[in-house]
Amino acid sequence: MAARRRRRRLKKRTRKQLKVWGAVAAVVAAVWVAGNWARVWPVLAAATAAAVLGGAGWALLRAHRRAVGQDLAWRAQEEARARELSMAQVDALTWQEFETYVAQLCRRDGCRQVVVSGRSGDLGADVVAYLPDGRKLVIQCKKYAPHRSVSSQDMQKFVGTARLEHGADVALFVTTCRAFTRDALGLALRQDIVALHRDLLGSWVKGAHLESLIPLNGSGGGTRRRPST
Repeated sequence: MAARRRRRRLKKRTRKQLKVWGAVAAVVAAVWVAGNWARVWPVLAAATAAAVLGGAGWALLRAHRRAVGQDLAWRAQEEARARELSMAQVDALTWQEFETYVAQLCRRDGCRQVVVSGRSGDLGADVVAYLPDGRKLVIQCKKYAPHRSVSSQDMQKFVGTARLEHGADVALFVTTCRAFTRDALGLALRQDIVALHRDLLGSWVKGAHLESLIPLNGSGGGTRRRPST
């Protein structure tokens, strides 16, 4: 107990000494500043100005970043709205008209020898064409309602015919629905099938070149690109 009391007294004495020395240091600093004011005030003024300018610059930078972020978000919303406006016209097409329309998009992007089957029993080759670099393109078109998903069974059928039956160099599965199921997308990625869901189709409709969309393969939709195994 005695040792504890001594420690408490020592702490109190130390705190008092620190307060005294702090007050002395403040007085000395004040006296020194008063005696050297002509040399001190430019430094203080410069430091204050630098602090003000730095704060203003930081505030401007934050405001700029916030404005850029808001602009990017607005542009993304406008692009999505524009895609949906265009897709509304696509949604009004019959499945035969949709295949013809996809063929027109291929021609617009420089594809050659574009042929539309226009019939059932075509073994997944709704549209056949050749890309500008000469590769054979085989397209499966699925005119589905936006809320639906392309199933694994749909993808399996196309996988089984796109290359073995039709000799595709590039196999493209394009649909008007928003997503491929997890299993369908995983199968497409493993078998090198390009999965073009509604969002990517909307970009194609709005003018994006087909060859710029091929590397995106299924990304950006409601289903993750890299499903877990």
